[in-house]
Amino acid sequence: MIDPVCGMEVNESSPYKTMYKGKIYYFCSSMCKKAFEKDPEKYLREGPKGMPGEEGHH
Repeated sequence: MIDPVCGMEVNESSPYKTMYKGKIYYFCSSMCKKAFEKDPEKYLREGPKGMPGEEGHH
């Protein structure tokens, strides 16, 4: 499985997962899970973006 937010490899034993439109997505961290849940279509449409919070939120 690939984390749809950061693109990292994650396995199905990850505690961070969410269901969206009948499909389960797995995440490497709660940060990625929250980012996906905030805007799932963005990640599904555009693909992984890297770890949340790294793109200019200083």
